[in-house]
Amino acid sequence: MNNPALNLLDKALGLEQQSEAWPLSRRVLVIQDCVETSGSFVLHQLMKRALSSNSSNVIIFVAFSNSFSHYDRILRKLGCNLVTQRDNKRFFFFDMLMLQCTGEKIQNVVLVVGISFFFSDGDEAKTGKGGLILLYEKIRKTICALPKDKKNYVTVMIDDMSLMEVAANGASDYVLDFLHYCHTLTSEFDCSLVLLNHEDIYSSMERPMFILQMEYLADILIKTEPLATGLAADVHGQLTILNKGISDSLESSRNKIHNFHFKVKENGVDYFYPGSRA
Repeated sequence: MNNPALNLLDKALGLEQQSEAWPLSRRVLVIQDCVETSGSFVLHQLMKRALSSNSSNVIIFVAFSNSFSHYDRILRKLGCNLVTQRDNKRFFFFDMLMLQCTGEKIQNVVLVVGISFFFSDGDEAKTGKGGLILLYEKIRKTICALPKDKKNYVTVMIDDMSLMEVAANGASDYVLDFLHYCHTLTSEFDCSLVLLNHEDIYSSMERPMFILQMEYLADILIKTEPLATGLAADVHGQLTILNKGISDSLESSRNKIHNFHFKVKENGVDYFYPGSRA
């Protein structure tokens, strides 16, 4: 049965499946965006779906880019109260912007100073390895502390992988190690992993290893891009979604590609196929 509340993005991600389990369970989603077309709205939409009243999902959100109040303000416009979800133990927010170094809130311009402070003293702090280990352990302990009926309904979200690299002082290998550890959680606890990264940061590099590794880990790769024909008043950009390992009627595994346009509004996003709007 078709659900009119589902949009093209939901259907491309397989969220129309009727089952007790979260359809994205055990899967890794990588959102790649660029300066012209931010992919943060995809993150917001996934948060809303995961925290809906007919879902048992729990979100562990690691924020390098924006504060809790920022996300709460946006999600309220989408009909989701993050304060209530936090109080109900369905939303855990790790605010990497609120790390204390001088007693004042750390701003984006000095983010690396505060996160390096959190990432422990000594040699490990120079690469950020110690802090990434602590962060992984904190995520895992949060999952382990959940009630038994919630452990297998967890989504781990990270809002800016590029800033995690900054926090690790450019040590991409340690960030990739951290991601591989988080990837083990998808099989151990059946959780899902959602990552946002800025692809154009690596535009000066030829086939950057960090991007290639993230694409390799991804079960679903979502790219937000500007229109090939340039700016348009009613279209903000296009989404390309590669959904790996889809089973067809013959039970064979195949990749499925979706491509459609989007327009971000104050209280939601419109998705539509090219040429479907006058």
